[in-house]
Amino acid sequence: MGNSNSNVAETRAATSSQGQSECPMHQGKVPSKSENLGKATANYPSECPMHQKNTSTQQYQSECPMNQTRGEDNALIDEIDPRNMMPPPNQRPSPDQPFPLDTGRVVSNIPKAGTEENWVYPSQQMFWNAMLRKGWRWKKDDIEQKDMADIINIHNANNEQAWIEVLKWEALHAHTCTTPKLKRFGGKATDFSPRAKIRKWLGYSLPFDRHDWVVDRCGKEVRYIIDYYDGGDVNPENYEFSALDVRPAFDSFGAAWDRSRIAVRRWRYELMDKISFGKAAETIVDNAGSDKSVNTPASSVS
Repeated sequence: MGNSNSNVAETRAATSSQGQSECPMHQGKVPSKSENLGKATANYPSECPMHQKNTSTQQYQSECPMNQTRGEDNALIDEIDPRNMMPPPNQRPSPDQPFPLDTGRVVSNIPKAGTEENWVYPSQQMFWNAMLRKGWRWKKDDIEQKDMADIINIHNANNEQAWIEVLKWEALHAHTCTTPKLKRFGGKATDFSPRAKIRKWLGYSLPFDRHDWVVDRCGKEVRYIIDYYDGGDVNPENYEFSALDVRPAFDSFGAAWDRSRIAVRRWRYELMDKISFGKAAETIVDNAGSDKSVNTPASSVS
């Protein structure tokens, strides 16, 4: 019996001297549900791809089911879509939400790289939940139910407008790629571009938002910078109100060459417009002078 007890003790000692298990069931301190939920929601990117934040930290899946944290929509973190680093859509109403919101989603005209599909815009409910995760809290007389529909329409219109501007640049490479697609994008609202800073020094206002879009040009990644400026009142017909400054980022020779070509073209067209306007103005003045001389009444003969 003594030898048996000694062997059991040695076995337990050997087990305790081994490395700590990855499973919280075998750890001295088991993380609480609130701690796991806090970590999960802190690492959640926005459901809108326009506001994704890049992360270089790779999360490895634990073999212990106890270590698979669930988010606020009861979805496992391991279920994040690797194509856009987004969790499953959260369409559930938030606690204390003052009114119900539409969960319908609109398919954009922006093709998604690596698929035959287009990007899908977030619903009103998803947008609401995303704002809550960013720290926004609803207050009385803040926004109403109908305002969320307008917010979604403005958001979608801005993205469609931005993609049209991107395609204008991509037209320079239509001979090599006729099907550019949007691969990923992220928001950098407080990280102003050098161009925006220069405009600020010249007395212009800063953009209210900035996005970086990465386009798949038939296998080649091209990054675009999009600065959003306030363009005044919202157009009630198409919900556009932003003035967009879209251009390739200065991170490659090809991008610098494209921007140089467009800058020369714009300068040439502006010069031609000024010359044409000057000639038109001279013609109008000459015609006005001719009309005046013809319509002058003849002096009476005494």
